[in-house]
Amino acid sequence: MGKVIFISGIDTDVGKTIATGIYAKKLMEQGCSVITQKMIQTGCKNIADDLLVHRKIQGIDLTEEDLQGKTCPYVFEYPCSPHLAAKRESRKIEAKIIEKSTALLAEKYDYVLLEGAGGLMVPYCEEATTLDYIQLNNYPLILVTSGKLGSINHTLLSLEACRTRGISVLSVMYNGYPEYDLLLVKKPNAI
Repeated sequence: MGKVIFISGIDTDVGKTIATGIYAKKLMEQGCSVITQKMIQTGCKNIADDLLVHRKIQGIDLTEEDLQGKTCPYVFEYPCSPHLAAKRESRKIEAKIIEKSTALLAEKYDYVLLEGAGGLMVPYCEEATTLDYIQLNNYPLILVTSGKLGSINHTLLSLEACRTRGISVLSVMYNGYPEYDLLLVKKPNAI
């Protein structure tokens, strides 16, 4: 049975997808069999956009599991939080379906890198947040952060939330992209 590592971030658009792809590639270079999984993807159709980025970074084609929907059991067209996207499409997100997909992948691969949607506290369904899901499944976490304005606060709050819930944080990955914070580019005297 492979090891599942959850990858989340301090916010949406912080670089989880790039970090997930790079980490998968590094594990592959060490001789491990690795698959990335997206818990839920909003803002696209059919194959999750983030999986396309993962595969490009990994230097591989889409997998059989990608084409079967196992690597992203829920895809929604509207770009918003998972619980709202599901509500807009009159669908229900069930943790058991995601868990089943992850378990099937873990039977075949040494590592499953499971990327969340948005930040830790985003609701993935009406009843629970991503952090609830991580805690429920006892997954170790890689937390992705950035240098954008406010990230120190968001990072420390995220780490505190994990500590309070007993979630093991394997590492904090700093994403240096984008190189410049858009707020500071638009308003250089803002700080």
